[in-house]
Amino acid sequence: MGMSEFYGAGDDAESIAVIHRALELGVTLLDTADMYGPYVNEELVGRAIADRRDSVVLATKFGIVREAGGTRGIRGDREYVRSSVEGSLKRLGVDHIDLYYLHRVPADTPIEETVGAMSELVSEGKVRHLGLSEAGAATLRRAHAVHPITALQSEWSLWSRDIEAEIVPAARELGVGLVPYSPLGRGVLTGRFTSATDFGEGDFRAVAQPRFSGANLDANLKMVAELKALAADRGVTAGQLALAWVQHRGADVVPIPGTKRIKYLEENVAAAALELSDADLAAIEVAVPAAEVAGDRYPDMRPVGR
Repeated sequence: MGMSEFYGAGDDAESIAVIHRALELGVTLLDTADMYGPYVNEELVGRAIADRRDSVVLATKFGIVREAGGTRGIRGDREYVRSSVEGSLKRLGVDHIDLYYLHRVPADTPIEETVGAMSELVSEGKVRHLGLSEAGAATLRRAHAVHPITALQSEWSLWSRDIEAEIVPAARELGVGLVPYSPLGRGVLTGRFTSATDFGEGDFRAVAQPRFSGANLDANLKMVAELKALAADRGVTAGQLALAWVQHRGADVVPIPGTKRIKYLEENVAAAALELSDADLAAIEVAVPAAEVAGDRYPDMRPVGR
């Protein structure tokens, strides 16, 4: 996502180099969405994998509609499902998508209709597996009853643990894999930011997310300082420690840290090999107590966990 929008200016040539380096390092899952850009991130990923499609498990998402003036809608009706997949296939330059997610659950369309339409894409060979993003436990169960859901993508990090009470147990009961997005707290858990001014022009963290503004950010950065100190004792970065914590949530957990820099990509890949003891995990949670994180993840949380 950050290669094309939201986190300041990007560079397509550098982004493609990052993707190629990821594949060299053994990363196989690439995750995009039609709303990133919108549309241009799928085109970017398509160019990056044009000569190496067989090395990639390709995931994309649909359902968030970008509208004039910056507003967004959510659609999941059958007609929109079909038009969306055709657009994604064309932009990505592929004949099938390995994992196709509903990006958000619409309030006005039964999940059974949406997943039913998505299942037709599997039958037609356009999609291999189905996923949901930010769906609640009850919705996940209803969807899974229509067609097996392979993966649930939700925000999950030291800063975002609300899925642990009901959603994670439901996914595990159904055999649904867990794909945490923003496992580095949208980059802030890396310790690279010390104030809102560090985000830079055009960065939506400083203007659109309560967690990263004003007194909320000041309070949260104190936790990051504790995490950095803990990481220094281990000889790793705060980001590596935070990412390893997510990786240790279970064998069914596949986090997708985003980056547009090779340096940070290599740090993230190295974190996968970091072994943490129970004492280490406990110390990390003491440094970043979930109950004390200030501010919501989004200004409007209504579409989350629906």
